Amino acid sequence: MIKEVIGVSAPAVLLAPIAVPILHGLSGIAVVGLGLFAAGKVVTKTVRVLNAPPKRRIPVDRPPID
Repeated sequence: MIKEVIGVSAPAVLLAPIAVPILHGLSGIAVVGLGLFAAGKVVTKTVRVLNAPPKRRIPVDRPPID
């Protein structure tokens, strides 16, 4: 039983120093990706609003012509 525990824990101990930087790198990539996605959405919506044709307004006192 001890032999099996050592067989499982030895690779985990050897990979532990490598796992922390990899985890930080992956979370950093996720945060940067989320920021780029949000910025892209804001830019896209802003461009759509600015390029939309103006809405035609009908005065309240004059009914629309049929």
